[in-house]
Amino acid sequence: MPIQPIADTDTLAAFCDRQKDAAFITVDTEFVREKTYYPILCLIQIAGPEDEVVIDALAPGIELSPLADLFGNPDILKVMHASRQDNEIFFNLFREVPKPLFDTQIAAMVCGFGDQVAYGTLISKIVGITLEKTSRYADWSHRPLTEKQLIYALSDVTHLRTAYQKLAADLEESGRENWLSSEMEILTDPATYRMDPQEAWKRIKSRTTNAKFLAVLREVAAWREEQAQRRDIPRNRLLRDDSLLDISAHTPKTADALARTRGIPRGFADGRMAEGLLDAIARGTATPEEDRPQVDSRERLPGGLGPLTDLLKTLLKLCCEEAKVAPKLIASADDLERIAASDNANVPALKGWRREVFGEQALALKSGRLGLTAQGKKIRLIDITDSDEG
Repeated sequence: MPIQPIADTDTLAAFCDRQKDAAFITVDTEFVREKTYYPILCLIQIAGPEDEVVIDALAPGIELSPLADLFGNPDILKVMHASRQDNEIFFNLFREVPKPLFDTQIAAMVCGFGDQVAYGTLISKIVGITLEKTSRYADWSHRPLTEKQLIYALSDVTHLRTAYQKLAADLEESGRENWLSSEMEILTDPATYRMDPQEAWKRIKSRTTNAKFLAVLREVAAWREEQAQRRDIPRNRLLRDDSLLDISAHTPKTADALARTRGIPRGFADGRMAEGLLDAIARGTATPEEDRPQVDSRERLPGGLGPLTDLLKTLLKLCCEEAKVAPKLIASADDLERIAASDNANVPALKGWRREVFGEQALALKSGRLGLTAQGKKIRLIDITDSDEG
C-alpha cells in the first residue's frame, strides 16, 4: 500500500505510545541546509520492532513533542547511522540528545567494515540489498513527496534494524561492546552540539599561533557566528574563513581599509554589518595579553618526526587489519605525530582498549623492541632482542 506520512500530532503520539515497550527503535531524518544556518527538518523516519513510519515534520500544525518523551526514554535504545547531524537537529528541537544511542557507523568501524562506512554499503554487506540512490539528493522540503522518495526514506530505518542486530551480535561475540562507550558519550553529550560563538575560531584552520592574531580571530569569528545564527544563514554566506584570517592578520581599523581586504564583498564595508565587524576587530586587538587565546603546548611538536610517523602509520594499519577494526577509530594522523613526539602523549590510542590494540606496539616500535620487515608483498612485525641482554 502507498506510504502515508504521519501529518498530525495525535497520530504521532499514538505511534510513540506503541513503542514504549520496544527494546530499540531505528531513527533517521531528511533535512535541507543549503541556505540556512540551522538545518530545516523535513522528515523523521522511525522503525519499531513491528511497524515503521515517516513523519512529515513540515505538516501544518504538527507538534513533534511526543518524540521528546520517546527519545528520552532510557529503556529504549536509539539506533542511528552516522548520527551526528541527526543529533544536532534533535538537540535544537528538544534541547536534549536521544539516548541511549547506538551508532551503526561507529559499530561497523569496530567490527571491521572500514572507516566511516556509508549506510548503503553497510546494508549491501550485511543485508544483501542494494538501495536505490537517486532520491538521495531530492529536495525534501518540496511537497507533495513522491512515493519513490517515501520508499527511499523509509528504507533508511527498516534495513537498519537488521544491520543493528547483526552488529550488536558481533560486538557481543567479540567482547567489544565497551569499545563503543567513549564514542557514544561524545555523541550524546549536549556540549557536542552547542554552537558557542566564542569557540567558533577553533574550527578555522590557521597555521598562525600568534596570540594577538588569535585574539582578533576569536572576536571576528564570534561576530560572524552570531550574525549567521541571528539571520539563519550559512556562516560562509557572510564571510569566508580566508577573509577572517586576512582580517585577523591585517586588523583593518576603518571601512576603507576593510573594503581593501581580500574576500570582502563589494559594498560590505559601507553597510551596517561593517560597523559590528570593525568593533569586533577592535575588541580583539585590545584584548590584554593574559586573556588572549593560548595554543596548547602539545600542538608545538618538534621537527623531524616524519619518518617515525610514517612507520607508526604502517604499524597502525597492520594492527587494525589483525584486530579487524577501522584505523580511524584508533588514531588520527595528528595522534600519530604526538605519539612519535612523546611516549606519554595525551591521545586515545595510548589509553584503554586502543592501547591494547595499537598503543603498546607503537611504544615498542619507538623503543626498538619491535620492528617491521617485508616478506614478499606483505609487511610483518618482528620482535627485536635487546643486544645488551645477549
